[in-house]
Amino acid sequence: MNLSFFIAKRYLVSKKSHNAINIISGISIAGISIGTMALIIVLSAFNGLSELVQSLNNSFDADIEITHKHGKTFKLDSLKIESIKKLKHVSYFTEVIEGNALLKFNERQCIATIKGVGDNFVKMSNFDSLISDGQFNINNNNVVIGKGISYILQNGPDDIYTPISIYAPKRGNVSIFEAEDGLNELKVYPTGAFSISDEFDYKYVIMNINNARKLLDYNSEVTSVEISIKNYDDIEKIQKQISTIAGSDFNVKNRQEQNSVLYKTLKSEKLWTFIILVFILIIATFNVIGSITMLIIEKKKDLRILHHMGADVQLIRKIFITEGLLITIIGAVFGLLLGTIVCWLQIKFSLIRFTEGYVVEAYPIKFQLTDFIMILGVVLVIGFFATWYPVKILTKKYLIN
Repeated sequence: MNLSFFIAKRYLVSKKSHNAINIISGISIAGISIGTMALIIVLSAFNGLSELVQSLNNSFDADIEITHKHGKTFKLDSLKIESIKKLKHVSYFTEVIEGNALLKFNERQCIATIKGVGDNFVKMSNFDSLISDGQFNINNNNVVIGKGISYILQNGPDDIYTPISIYAPKRGNVSIFEAEDGLNELKVYPTGAFSISDEFDYKYVIMNINNARKLLDYNSEVTSVEISIKNYDDIEKIQKQISTIAGSDFNVKNRQEQNSVLYKTLKSEKLWTFIILVFILIIATFNVIGSITMLIIEKKKDLRILHHMGADVQLIRKIFITEGLLITIIGAVFGLLLGTIVCWLQIKFSLIRFTEGYVVEAYPIKFQLTDFIMILGVVLVIGFFATWYPVKILTKKYLIN
């Protein structure tokens, strides 16, 4: 057995003449445990929330979206869509037409984005799983609206007798003296309300693409084409293939690129949360400094005896650095274990629940192996530096002077 480890272990478990050293050592282990436990719980909860947000957005956003670089709309012929559909990794595709419109129901009104979609929209997105009220049905003059729009208009799937009027401007030259003739009107009935986030719930109305074209005054044009693929792990390869076929006039974006701000925000929020908790953990490790300092003072006679017996300064310093690392490792292991148990209890029994109306019933939790490795590494580094400084100063004082 390594001599420095053997002595350090003996110092850790043996009874000290001053009981305060034992108490401070216990407090050190407890402080590191609590800090480590907080890190794993918060990061796992953040992982769960991030995955939930991404899954909700993924139900609305396609695996791949194709738009034109130089205009709002384009014709499918210019995209070589038949060649893209023949790619073996492509499972579904749908044409999309989008535009802004005014919604009016009784005396209430709001501005919304109309999204006209093809028949494959539900198959490729599982959007019907996001319906919180009613059902997904966009046949005939039926639409699905965001829950926020439903709240503003005070209208929902139960209002089957009074339609919502949607107005959109006609394209081309319209006389200012005949403003009403410059608007297209479509009366629709909401069959369902979806809930994703405020960004979507207060913005979108989903309808059949044919109705959307009539309302927005288009013929066969589309604003985008959405594609789902069989295996998202091959997204980069497939994206390059589609880009090659589509040509330089088109933007071909995957999910991350469609929501680059969202993904960057989630990553930066997790990073800053981790940094803040690490600072708290650094404060908790100050107890390790106190524990090692008092232990060295108590064992100063032992140090001189070891020194006279031939132990050099490096060996003696290694003993107390090992002592500090043992305290850190014990605290880190207990913290990871306790944090894992708390997270497991949340996953298994849903201890913390959301109020009614949320997409999920309980706070989501997701473990990531990289979090455990990163936390353990950071705790050990902090513990090492918290031990190294007092050991260097005090051993120099008691052995060299």
